[in-house]
Amino acid sequence: MHKRGKSLVAITAASVMLALSACGNAASVETAPITEASSDVATSDNSLSPTSTDELNKSDSSSEALSQKTAESGDEEQEQIPALRDCVEQKMGCRIGCAITGKEPWDIPLWNLVTTHFNAVTLGNELKPDSLFGYSNGKCPGTQEAELNGETITVPVIDFSNPEKILNKFVKWNEVHPDREIKVRGHVLVWHSQTPEWFFHEDYDKTKPYVSKEEMDKRQEWYIREVLTHFTGEDSPYKGLFYGWDVVNEAVSDGTGTYRTDAENPSEDLSNDTHGNNSSWWHVYQSEEFIINAFKYANKYAPADLELYYNDYNECMAKKREGIVALLQAVKDQEGEPGVGTRITAMGMQGHYGVDSPSYTDVEASAKAYGAVVGNIQITEWDLSSSDDYDGSAESKEKEYEKMRKTYNLQYYALQAVQNSGVNVTGITFWGTVDKYSWLQHRSTVGGGSTKEKAQCPLLFDDFYKPKPAFWVFAETN
Repeated sequence: MHKRGKSLVAITAASVMLALSACGNAASVETAPITEASSDVATSDNSLSPTSTDELNKSDSSSEALSQKTAESGDEEQEQIPALRDCVEQKMGCRIGCAITGKEPWDIPLWNLVTTHFNAVTLGNELKPDSLFGYSNGKCPGTQEAELNGETITVPVIDFSNPEKILNKFVKWNEVHPDREIKVRGHVLVWHSQTPEWFFHEDYDKTKPYVSKEEMDKRQEWYIREVLTHFTGEDSPYKGLFYGWDVVNEAVSDGTGTYRTDAENPSEDLSNDTHGNNSSWWHVYQSEEFIINAFKYANKYAPADLELYYNDYNECMAKKREGIVALLQAVKDQEGEPGVGTRITAMGMQGHYGVDSPSYTDVEASAKAYGAVVGNIQITEWDLSSSDDYDGSAESKEKEYEKMRKTYNLQYYALQAVQNSGVNVTGITFWGTVDKYSWLQHRSTVGGGSTKEKAQCPLLFDDFYKPKPAFWVFAETN
């Protein structure tokens, strides 16, 4: 066993894992002291503070200098713990990733965790439509002309600077560490939420009528072309950085188990700048045609080796599972060559689960059902919301950490059973890294989020960047 320190986390982990052996490759994880300044560095909301290139480069240099200083001083305790990327590869043969967003990449201890333990990342917000339109949700940021299939069309201005600030760090990391590359998952091209309402209207003005399906087809194809070409095209500085892309996200209804419509939440006005529940995509098409189109356009413009996914939450609920299977089959039925048919690589099971549900049998059954259609499944946004009796106190924390360890262990076992059944599990991604930056710390009712203000501890590392008992579930290889 590797040295785990004398913390409560380490003692608990050791007591429950005595019969297991840890992954053979260890990594030295350096942790900087937590200060008020460092606590405020990272946020998990949908906004980005304006940051110049000079500031980001200065931050990179400072990060490297501080890391070196910490290593040389020896003042901080160093724990020899296995790197998750090596352990999961050994046990499952798949990627292991985490979400990273906002200013988190400039949090030095968090960056150290990401680059040590993960070989894949998902940008939590920066590649969503609202970000690429400069968070100009209330008004189109401006228009220009573009050519599409021999026709000149008017399109909104895209701003790629938000994701590039983060992507540039990973490009640099990969150049310096070719043996420890980190790849990126694109998230997401087509989504009812975090897409400005003006995108669906004449003259990109939400006070005017909705455009026709034919006009929306052009806008959708143009948008998918621009994003994929910019980040994965032959001339892109990011060529080779992305391993896959979520093409469509959350297009199945929780309530009906069929396609999400424009009336998912009757109290949510379609005139809102953006939507949490209702789909303006559906409002324009009144069918799943836009979903099929999205996979056709993605297939047309994506490199052949870029994986393409459908992604959804509450995916282990039986009624919704049926709807997702139907969607996957509809996409699969129209597979064909680029420019003609669709292509889908895997089903993304978001994995926004709770300590008490779903059961490992539900996870296994759902993964097998999706795998039967598309062959491959992934867990893409894994976290565990806390039990009702968890209040964040030291007394309840120890019990909650153990509940989490058991739940993660059972659900990980379900993925192993799925793998053994012949369905490929090609990726595992956690929706964050350290508890204090988790989206579940904020009130949210969208996409499986927290529905009330309560204490949460959903991830593998605690507020002090230390591994929790659940970490060791994924660090063991027997």
